[in-house]
Formats: sequence, structure tokens, C-alpha cells
Amino acid sequence: MSDVRVTPWQEDTFPAPPAGLLAEMRGRRPGGELIGIDRVLLRSFPLATGWNALLGRVRAAFELDLEHRELIMLRVAVLNRADFEWNVHHPAYLEAGGTEEKARALEAEHVDGSVFDEEERALLALTDRSTRQVEVDGEVIEQLKALFGEARTVEAVATVAAYNMVSRFLVALAV
Repeated sequence: MSDVRVTPWQEDTFPAPPAGLLAEMRGRRPGGELIGIDRVLLRSFPLATGWNALLGRVRAAFELDLEHRELIMLRVAVLNRADFEWNVHHPAYLEAGGTEEKARALEAEHVDGSVFDEEERALLALTDRSTRQVEVDGEVIEQLKALFGEARTVEAVATVAAYNMVSRFLVALAV
């Protein structure tokens, strides 16, 4: 984190964040250890509060399978060259059931769809189009609705959008 473009928050930084916010952020992390993005977010308590709430729900409350969400997160990280995001989500993807073969396939400019099933290919089509073009063709959404239903389609789109926000934040501030 030596090249981060803002000084990350440290325990001796004044003012201290609200205790509840700090507890919530630590609660989302393995071993309660804050990571680089957390320390940068804590430069703005309102941002850290909203971010923690939104991303906490994307990570833990959606019905869309965690493996699928992590697949989306990894692909967004690749497309936006967000190495920090990849490094955080690669182990989480594997833990959620993803494979190293699929993770490596995500690193290509154009993904070889042969290692992915129909649902994963549909999620990758959404992720690539939304991240690269912003606009997503109606047939991509229709395919997602047929495979996942409307609620999980909304969650897939929200996951792509949320992690594009994450990666753009990370890349801009060199986290």
C-alpha cells in the first residue's frame, strides 16, 4: 500500500471513526483485520458507512449463488485492471466452489466459454457488456431472467455495478 494516493487511516489517526462503523467493517473481514480499501474508505466516515452496508449485502445477503457473484467480481477486476480486487476475491471464488481453471480463463481478453456452463457464460456476457459498454442488450437480460429469474437477474446486474464501483475506486486511488 505504499503507492496509495491518499494516506490510509491508521488506529492513531484523528478523528477516530465511530466505534460501530469500525466494528461492522472488522466484522466483514477474516480475523477482523482491516484491508487496504477499508483504511482508505475510513478517510470518509459517511462513505465507509454506506459502502460497508451496500457491499456487505452484495457479499452476504443476495440469493444469487456466492460462486456466481465471485465469478462476476473476478471478471470485473480483470476488465478494470484492479489487482487488489482480484487478490481479495480469487481465494473467495475458490472457497465458494470456483476452480483455478475457470479463474485463469477469466484473465483472458475474451473468455473461452468452453470451461463455463450456460449460467456462467450468461453472467460473463452481462459482466463484459456492462463493464465495457455500460449498455446491456435486452437479449442478455432475457437470457439471465430465463436462467435465474428476475430477482437473481437484478442481483447479478447489481453485483456487476457494485464491483465496477469498487474497482474504479481501487484503481483511481492505487489501492
